[in-house]
Amino acid sequence: MNWITNYVRPKLQQLVRKTDVPDNLWTKCPKCEQMLYHRELESNLYVCPKCDHHLRLRAAKRLELLFDEATYETIEAPAEVLLDPLCFRDRKRYADRLKETQAATNVKDAIIVGEGRIGGLSAVVAVFDFEFMGGSMGMAVGDAFIAGARRAVETQASFLAISSSGGARMQEGILSLMQLPRTVIGVQEVKEAGLPYIAILADPTTGGVSASFAMLGDIQIAEPGAVIGFAGARVIEETIRQTLPDGFQRAEYLRDKGMLDLIVHRRELRNTLIRILRLIRNPLPSGQVVKIGDAGAWNAKRGRPGT
Repeated sequence: MNWITNYVRPKLQQLVRKTDVPDNLWTKCPKCEQMLYHRELESNLYVCPKCDHHLRLRAAKRLELLFDEATYETIEAPAEVLLDPLCFRDRKRYADRLKETQAATNVKDAIIVGEGRIGGLSAVVAVFDFEFMGGSMGMAVGDAFIAGARRAVETQASFLAISSSGGARMQEGILSLMQLPRTVIGVQEVKEAGLPYIAILADPTTGGVSASFAMLGDIQIAEPGAVIGFAGARVIEETIRQTLPDGFQRAEYLRDKGMLDLIVHRRELRNTLIRILRLIRNPLPSGQVVKIGDAGAWNAKRGRPGT
């Protein structure tokens, strides 16, 4: 027995350990690896002040940043779905994993739908929370998304979706994949009602989410540097046996290829949305010109006076 290792060192560690110091005072930037003080990071909307990298943001925080006076009401899905439809088990039971994640994140599932006003205009916003099982989309998420879309139609409000997800939730199998066409139907109901649907793509937007509602916005907005795509870059390279170009599946690359309308910094997102929503919901008289051509295109598609 080494008495220094087994006895002396633990005693010394116990003496110098401070139990009243929180362990979350500092966060390492995933891009530049700079240590960031949490209060500075929070005041900067969780954007690294050193390299401008946009860190992932919790769903509730996004809703607070978007709605007027950070005030909104949540919209619940109409009914509870079956907790574990396939009795799925990997290293642990899916039902247990759900309960543990709910306790750790303090949310019911990977989406929160809020209703309120943005710039004085009524809006319904569905936000994905990557902290909840990678923002994966299962039956409960699909139900909540549909509830939000139909609430927007009922109240004649704009519908916005902020995606941050790894895709469909494998623990629910085909029932999870069924949420892809369901969310598309929800978006279509909003559009058929003559209401705007704006898709905001945060990091990451991949898998079944990118293959459904996330790419159907009348206006497509992304945060800087967001990963957007279906399959992973490594999977694509191994499949086509070619080296992908630099920046592939990043927001800037997709914008240059015409798949996005705007890349907006998090600090500017709310004001940008206010300008767009005011143009869409209060179109200018014919002949007037504005710089945001996306809103004019949206009005033109619906036969409204535009830019």
